[in-house]
Amino acid sequence: MSLRRNLALVTGAVALTTTLSSCGFDLATDQVYTPAAGTNDRETEVNVLSAVVVAAQDDAGTFVGGLANTAADELSLTGLSAADTSVTVADFDPVDVAPDGYTGVGTTEDGIGLTGSFAAGDVLELTFTFDNGESATMDVPVVPACREFEGFDTASTTATGETYDCEAEEPVVTYGEH
Repeated sequence: MSLRRNLALVTGAVALTTTLSSCGFDLATDQVYTPAAGTNDRETEVNVLSAVVVAAQDDAGTFVGGLANTAADELSLTGLSAADTSVTVADFDPVDVAPDGYTGVGTTEDGIGLTGSFAAGDVLELTFTFDNGESATMDVPVVPACREFEGFDTASTTATGETYDCEAEEPVVTYGEH
């Protein structure tokens, strides 16, 4: 009888150990993951989602991304600035985001232009300022205006220079090596 009891306890302990050790509590499937070129910031009441700067050529680009308002009141993006002082952000009207709403920026002709010393493959540190006093600073990749980003760069139309070759057999840029 005692052998049967000991066997049951050992079997139960092995089963419990196997169950608890095979699964962690911080699984990758429990984490937010967006398989896209853009970056996300969910630290403020207005989430900045899929943020990229689309550039058809060196030294000019357009901010493209989404703003999701998690607050009960309408909020607005009122400022955008770059940590790199060589990068200038064009003036823009505040971008309003309805309560519990979403607004795409740069998906039509309302993009926010940037000029300065950057190219596709670079990463710009941008700070987004909202009318509720919050701000979000994030590293935003600069992507070429090719394939899914073609037509989104409205800032480069005023700049001069050679545009990226979207038909090249090799990738146009390798991120982090520009």
